[in-house]
Amino acid sequence: MDSRWLSAAHQALEAFGMEASHLELVGVSENITFRAVEAGSRQAYVLRLHRPGYHTAAELDSERVWLAALRDSGIYVPTPICAPDGRYFVPVETGPSEIRNAGLNLWVDGEIVGVLLTQPGGTNEALSEISESFGQLGGLMAAMHNQATAWTPPSSFSRHRLDRDGLLGDAPFWGPFWEHPRLTAGERDLLMAARDACRTTLDRYGEPERTFSMIHADLHLANLLLSDGQLSVIDFDDAGFGWHQYDIAVAMFHSRAAPDFETAATEFLNGYRDVRAISDDDLALVPLFELIRGMAIIGWKAQRPEVEWPDGQLEQLLSGVLGGCRRLLDGG
Repeated sequence: MDSRWLSAAHQALEAFGMEASHLELVGVSENITFRAVEAGSRQAYVLRLHRPGYHTAAELDSERVWLAALRDSGIYVPTPICAPDGRYFVPVETGPSEIRNAGLNLWVDGEIVGVLLTQPGGTNEALSEISESFGQLGGLMAAMHNQATAWTPPSSFSRHRLDRDGLLGDAPFWGPFWEHPRLTAGERDLLMAARDACRTTLDRYGEPERTFSMIHADLHLANLLLSDGQLSVIDFDDAGFGWHQYDIAVAMFHSRAAPDFETAATEFLNGYRDVRAISDDDLALVPLFELIRGMAIIGWKAQRPEVEWPDGQLEQLLSGVLGGCRRLLDGG
């Protein structure tokens, strides 16, 4: 473990007025995440050192505000803890010129539902569990869309927009995917042409209130936690204003390798429509948003070269996205 991260974690715990009897690094990706157990009470917490430059303190606090609104609507989401001075995020030094905002949430014991996808597939029981999880995910996502479309954020609310420019503009939120160093000149041209076609479709569709609101934007089975039979949604780092179809596309995109995916996808849509209506015309845009999600992941990967991927995964991603671009431009 990098000693600077450990030092920053202790800085944060001190600011939150907590003495930890146990501090364990549990994740390093965009954020640096620890599990901290308070001395005396033995209460466990998630301590997160947020990636510098990704969100301002105001944007992080807006995420907290939306989480509170979701919790009030009956959706299980992380519970933030404030410092004695009332702050929910405190700056800590993680390097000579690096400051990260640290936040503290209650720890929830449980299992990541996405582990089902890593189990050896093929048994009827495994397929049933995956389909059931997809159905539950669809219902949860629909409930979040219900809350978001009926909710008026406070005037101070500040969060990024995953709109036409946020996804496909000259400086998209997750980076200019067409500049990935692994692309050839011809592949860049193909991506740019497909980007233009996607932009035209989104301009024509607009941002109807029925399908544009705050969204999680990374809601797949790996961000669903099962604890004592209760499902919780975690990891709201990417949450912002965007299309509901993008939210749905994310769930589909990250689960296509699941056994009997088509059955699971049907269960997802059944679960969604049990909670919220969505027209076939609106759903027809989901494949386009799956392609856009693939583009976004390419941009994210180009921005984060230090994140290691399994052998062949990047090549598989590029091949799939470029194939999708060709089909789009061919009218398929």
